[in-house]
Amino acid sequence: MQLVRSRGFIGRDKRHKLEALGEFCGELLKVDKTSIWKVSVCGNTLKRELHYPQIGAGEDGSISLSRQQHGAYFSALDAAEIISADDAATDLRTRSFRHGYLDKEDIVSMLDAPIFDGHRLVGVICLESRQPRCWTLADIALVTAVADTINLINTHEAWLNSRKELDYVTHHDDFTGLLNLRSLRNQINRLVGDDTHDPFALLWLDIDRLNAINNGMGFHVGDKVVSEVAARLRGMLLPGKETVARVGGDEFAIVYRFPQDLDSMHEAVDVILQTICHPIMVGEHRVQVTASVGISFFPYDGADTSTLIRHSESAMYHAKACGRRQAQYFNEDISATAKARFLLESQLSEAIEAGVLSVVYQPIMSADSHSVVSAEALVRWQHDSLGFMSPAEFLPLAYEAGLIAALDLWVLERVCRDIQQSQAQGLLMPPVAVNLSADAIMDPMLADRVWALLEKYQVQGSQLELEVIEDAIKGDSKVLRRTLEELVRMGIKLSIDDFGTGYSSLLRLKNLPFSKLKIDHSFIQDLPDDQDDCAITLSILGMARGLGLKVVAEGVENHEQEAWLQHQGCDYLQGFKYHKPMPIDAFLGLLVTV
Repeated sequence: MQLVRSRGFIGRDKRHKLEALGEFCGELLKVDKTSIWKVSVCGNTLKRELHYPQIGAGEDGSISLSRQQHGAYFSALDAAEIISADDAATDLRTRSFRHGYLDKEDIVSMLDAPIFDGHRLVGVICLESRQPRCWTLADIALVTAVADTINLINTHEAWLNSRKELDYVTHHDDFTGLLNLRSLRNQINRLVGDDTHDPFALLWLDIDRLNAINNGMGFHVGDKVVSEVAARLRGMLLPGKETVARVGGDEFAIVYRFPQDLDSMHEAVDVILQTICHPIMVGEHRVQVTASVGISFFPYDGADTSTLIRHSESAMYHAKACGRRQAQYFNEDISATAKARFLLESQLSEAIEAGVLSVVYQPIMSADSHSVVSAEALVRWQHDSLGFMSPAEFLPLAYEAGLIAALDLWVLERVCRDIQQSQAQGLLMPPVAVNLSADAIMDPMLADRVWALLEKYQVQGSQLELEVIEDAIKGDSKVLRRTLEELVRMGIKLSIDDFGTGYSSLLRLKNLPFSKLKIDHSFIQDLPDDQDDCAITLSILGMARGLGLKVVAEGVENHEQEAWLQHQGCDYLQGFKYHKPMPIDAFLGLLVTV
């Protein structure tokens, strides 16, 4: 208290305050070395910033330690542990340092305390002894107090910086502390109005699939992702980076001042994408995050602020449409596409709400191809002015617009209604398979919504099958597992659609309650001539038998494909060889005739 309240300490800058605290610890506890380490922006590396006694001339005091090599140590820091290692070479948390650090520095005992900025680990204060030492409660209390003091220094420094602008609240995002959209506009206005008219770039970033993270893992995880991405962009060392702003829930913008050299622009984009793409640890969850980036240039893509923002945002949406995790530069084609896309999104939303879409049914046949055993429900859209729109045209649009989960539930309700109407006519429909997107399957309320539909239309769970793509189950979260188990308890069968095109481990297939796999049509179309497709299909069939799963081959179009699949013991067949998707009346008519 005497130290931190003294005039000499209060009047110093941050670095000298940290040096004074390090020296204080070293002398008071009589340790051989005291150092303060800083955590990298991505949270995966510790770098030694300050050292006491000070490094002599010609010595290199910069040392970095990685999470990958020292996982137990980093985990202890994440858990806010005070690491009191009397024998650092054998302590579970520090023994990984032995050959690369302890032996080199001649360290026997360590006492480390994490430094936090809110809930974010930002550094460590480390006390080291060359002699065996049993750290006392008083030692631990002191290093904890010093770590808390450093935290207060960081907080005070941030507060002082925020006071530099009287309108901080007005011009900053209150969640991340970054500039907000208003400040971004002001900054661009200043640059556009500058007499020099120096070129600059505006980069518009959007976190990919944040809605799926929120639905599947909880909004607290989504908030952590947004906060971490903001911290990484703020701390990113990128020459030319002038302004970073949060401009929406999961959107950020960067003003980059030196885009004349296109190669340097490419390099800047690579740095940004790599900075964001490092996995984020949220408790026990390891969240992989990517982003899509759109770029516009002043004055080439717009001479005013609104045009530049609109064009960079359009380029970002184009990047998402091209597959996410990439950057796209604005051009006039993108502008026209963006206008049409916005209109189509609005029309699709209205179509879902008004119920003007339609559902068709494609029969799934038994292995001998003689009987209909089930059907797949497929959505169709007859646009008022554009005519028939292929699902390949509007389903990606539904994903990007955040409408896909609502569309899935609309299809599911229409199927339940059709089943009810068929029962009223004295016809028994076979089980109907409905596709569910990752957004829908990761909704923690999905089971409740499905149960409500079963109750409303008096449909048995056994009359439905729900299909999900492989990538929808790669997270294997508790929410997903609970949802799938609740659906199975209703009597609903679960299958994995387009199997072989995504990623799913055997462990997940074993532990999750799926009963069927659908082999993607891309592996069927060249059977039996393509040896690679034969090998892939055989391996899927063999794996399915070992796991007790039934297999559907979709996309069967000719006798040769059918004969080969029958010979290999495929359970069910689906494709144009048998039936094309048909309206409900035609499907019910087919059931009567077969």
